[in-house]
Amino acid sequence: MSEQKQFIRKRRFKQLVFGALFLGILGGAWFFPLMGFFIPACMLLGIGIGIFKGRKWCDWLCPRGSFFDAIMKPFSPVKKIPAVFKSLPFRLGVITFLMSMMVYQIIVRWPDPVRIGIFFVMLLTITTGVGMIFALTLHPRTWCCFCPIGSVSNWVDRGNYRLRIDSSRCTECRSCARVCPIQVEPYRFKRGAVEPVADSDCLRCRTCVQSCPKQALAL
Repeated sequence: MSEQKQFIRKRRFKQLVFGALFLGILGGAWFFPLMGFFIPACMLLGIGIGIFKGRKWCDWLCPRGSFFDAIMKPFSPVKKIPAVFKSLPFRLGVITFLMSMMVYQIIVRWPDPVRIGIFFVMLLTITTGVGMIFALTLHPRTWCCFCPIGSVSNWVDRGNYRLRIDSSRCTECRSCARVCPIQVEPYRFKRGAVEPVADSDCLRCRTCVQSCPKQALAL
């Protein structure tokens, strides 16, 4: 078996495991509301990892991202994600709305942890439902383009562990863009001999690195 196929199988296995874990948590949280605190825990982990490795969390460590990639993708038309979903105003609007609602709900439910947990479960369920609608009509990772955790991880990214492209090897075959789970186009960012890919939405998943026939990409 080729190295590329082994990589794809391992990544898919991890995503299936975390995707199944996500469904288990989402279902169980309706019976045990304190499991709803899984959401703020993921927020802190995702943003913390973002400081050092950008959106690496969103690759397969994020249970919901894994769910969209591994379980929803077979049912998705995998269309082009509208640019508006990656735009700063849209992302800020989503973050402002969700964070304002979260702060308000925590205040009115304080100090009852069960009631707060129920809110988190409802929030996770509704946003996942929205993500599933986008997955079934556009692309499995549409939600990830404006997910608050992903957006903040994008902004706190200090440029560590950055994808790089060797312009002397790149032939613009677009293999990297075709396999990217969030539709980053690395081949567009080549300028000098070896340049970092400027798009901070890159998940550092190495899928493009493995697919490049000229080995022009590296992490």
